[in-house]
Amino acid sequence: MTNIASAQATSTASPDYFFARWADMATWPEWNLDTEWVRLSGPFATGATGVLKPKGGPRVPFVVASVTDREFIDVSKLFGAKLTFAHAIDADAGRTTVSVEISMTGPMAWFWRTVL
Repeated sequence: MTNIASAQATSTASPDYFFARWADMATWPEWNLDTEWVRLSGPFATGATGVLKPKGGPRVPFVVASVTDREFIDVSKLFGAKLTFAHAIDADAGRTTVSVEISMTGPMAWFWRTVL
């Protein structure tokens, strides 16, 4: 596995607020400036599939690999690689910490890491 990037932010917003934003994938371009559009087929749940279009890039199919009360993982299939976004929430003392880790696996991961 190749780690590509990670980010973390802390907020006073509730964990439910973040999950609601993640679940409403059609609104992702409002807060994710790298995303042109996202279409999810069916409800936001483990096993759901969809397609997203990064700005300046090709359409990419993805699957919602996991949804729990603390984590949401989606996996995009690229030629010869899988790109995984692991979104996690930790709430403590009225503060919510949101983190995202991006990783890649597969024989062409080295290529996609260079391209992305």
